[in-house]
Amino acid sequence: EDIVFDPNVLTIGTGMEEHANYGVDFINATKTIKEQCPYVKISGGISNLSFGFRGVTKIRESIHAVFLHHAILESGMDVGIVNAKEMLAIDDLEPDMVELCENLVFNKTPEATEDMLERTSYERSVIDAKKKGLPIPRKPRGKMPNLDRLKFSYDNVEPKKATEPPLPVSDAARNHVPNPYKHSQIAHEKIAAVRAKSTHPNKDLNLDYAQDAGLYSESFPHFVRGRDSLREYITSLFTSQIAIYDGAMGTMIQNYAKRNKLEEEEYRGDRFKDWNCNVKGNNDMLSITQPKVISDIYRAYLEEGGSNLIGTNTFSSTTIAMADYEMEPYVYELNYESARLAREVCDEVTAKDPTKPRFVVGAIGPTNRTGSISPSVEDPGARNVTFDELVEAYFEQIVGLVDGGADILMVETIFDTLNAKAALFAIGEYLEMSGLDIPVFVSGTLVDQSGRTLSGQTGEAFYASIRHAKPMCVGLNCALGANHMKPFVERLSKCAECFVHVYSNAGLPNAMGGYDDTPETMAEQNRVFFENGWLNMVGGCCGSTPPHIKAIREVAEKYKPRQLPDIGRPKMWLSGLEDLVVDDVHNHLGLPFLNVGERCNIAGSLKFKKLMMNGDYEAAMDIAKKQVEDGAHVIDINVDDGMLDGLAAMQKFVKIAITDPEISKVPFMLDASKFEIVMAGLKWCQGKPIVNSISLKVGEELFKEQATLLRKHGAAVVVMAFDEKGQAATEEDKVRICKRSYDILVNEVRFPPEDIVFDP
Repeated sequence: EDIVFDPNVLTIGTGMEEHANYGVDFINATKTIKEQCPYVKISGGISNLSFGFRGVTKIRESIHAVFLHHAILESGMDVGIVNAKEMLAIDDLEPDMVELCENLVFNKTPEATEDMLERTSYERSVIDAKKKGLPIPRKPRGKMPNLDRLKFSYDNVEPKKATEPPLPVSDAARNHVPNPYKHSQIAHEKIAAVRAKSTHPNKDLNLDYAQDAGLYSESFPHFVRGRDSLREYITSLFTSQIAIYDGAMGTMIQNYAKRNKLEEEEYRGDRFKDWNCNVKGNNDMLSITQPKVISDIYRAYLEEGGSNLIGTNTFSSTTIAMADYEMEPYVYELNYESARLAREVCDEVTAKDPTKPRFVVGAIGPTNRTGSISPSVEDPGARNVTFDELVEAYFEQIVGLVDGGADILMVETIFDTLNAKAALFAIGEYLEMSGLDIPVFVSGTLVDQSGRTLSGQTGEAFYASIRHAKPMCVGLNCALGANHMKPFVERLSKCAECFVHVYSNAGLPNAMGGYDDTPETMAEQNRVFFENGWLNMVGGCCGSTPPHIKAIREVAEKYKPRQLPDIGRPKMWLSGLEDLVVDDVHNHLGLPFLNVGERCNIAGSLKFKKLMMNGDYEAAMDIAKKQVEDGAHVIDINVDDGMLDGLAAMQKFVKIAITDPEISKVPFMLDASKFEIVMAGLKWCQGKPIVNSISLKVGEELFKEQATLLRKHGAAVVVMAFDEKGQAATEEDKVRICKRSYDILVNEVRFPPEDIVFDP
């Protein structure tokens, strides 16, 4: 009875995870000690508990009150060293203070320390205000309990097993129509115009790659072009095994150059011997000047590496990238020849073993310009390329790749999602003009351990930004070795509705710019992806060679591929630098409600209007930033005013806002009365925004045209309850116009219903 134990009251609320349970551990230990050691007393130095909040007595004594209440009455604590004058009873505390203290003492929420620090800051401001005779500041509201969203009958969707990735909107894709591979019959004027610019010396190029329907067996794993649906084949392949992509083209060219002469003269060849600038380093042109070198690399990946699919030597084959070598006119030929060589080698290797068909992936690189990033430190609104210029460049590349025999199109090494959206828009236009179903893969690049692209997006935001294009496969490549990619591959695998791939570097570059991972090391580092069931396809990027791919394949074939996630209720999924699932949002009041910040709207803020009229974009950005800080989930941008050039103002505001991560982390709502203004803003958004608005007041045909364009860009849309007769005023008219708009959008335009927002 004369023994007093002190089990050590330690400091909580330090921000260090290992300290978070010190309070609850003391309380629990107290009871156990008294149960096991009869008649003893328990004591402790109570002030130690709240040492991290010193200077604000109210906070400290509130924490002590909650701690002592539970420790004394529930665990039997007897003694404590305290400041008796300042002690509070738990009943003296405001209910929200009790909750904050309970969360902190018992480590109930991950945000407990942060929430208490916010309250501490407020209590300190109260002390300062009292000293200065100023009004007491408004108390932070604190976290409100989330209220349930109203459920409708269609919300009760039982998840069902996915049998294939989400399908594009075209009839060819939805009906699994085989690509006939008779590209000479594609006569669309825009495609013909690209071909007409060809520099190829052969003016009668082969554009047709259909095979005899009886060439190989009709059962999987055999495949015959023109007879079989490649979409169906890839689904069967990727759900039955982890498919193998190839490795680095540049590394293999460098390795060739170490053993053979590959200098300026060899790059030029006879065709370009008198070229007026240096071309060494333009690896893509080797498909024209040194075709055997490129064919041998393709063959090595297929035969030694065992690749199911190989990428074409076209990473830089756009007019934008080829400007460095003054070879813009040769883009069609570069893509055609690279694809043709790959096609020939794939067919040659397939013929040796028809049970393992090999496919050509048309590689579409990022270009050396970015739509989201300013090239000028002084001017965040500057850009060196536009969305439309990117689309045009990518379209020319796509025509050359498909004419050369590519089976699949891969937009790869994406460090700026806006560039990728331009490439996907160009692919969509080509597929619409040609009527073909060509599977699309998309591969992003997270530049460092932050897990973000160069333009700042998380992996989830990147996927949310491009998922409207319905890629068959999405993944990550380049920048990092496999061991550094683990957390990001896991997150992408959890959120992607389609197949997932990885082709990492062979480690990180060494001091000489080379890569040190051996084939065995690289294969072992990829094993974690296979063990966890995160992948459907794997390959290699910088530093990898056919032996690397062979080693990876030998490990991968021991594991099952990733299963497609179940299909559930569709949800609106927006993105800025971070992603936002609207249907899962609760605002700061706990309501299932999306807060759209109104203060960057000329009609909603006189201050914003004055700033815009004066061209003070820097101060206007502060308004946008403050809205995000105050709880806006989405920022509305409206520059409608008769005295302002809305087209220019919208573009400049969006371009500058995109470069500020405190603003662009949230999605934008592009708001204008003129459709051309929202479209101008949309072309500078790398994320998935909402466009506000369209309506039937322009007539049904124009309404469908506008909605189709927004669908192609991946935007969600606000639809106003207007029709040709005017604005809806009665309940009957509101319902009638919205239902008519819905039916047109969903059934005719094939607009995702979850991306429709009605304003009745």
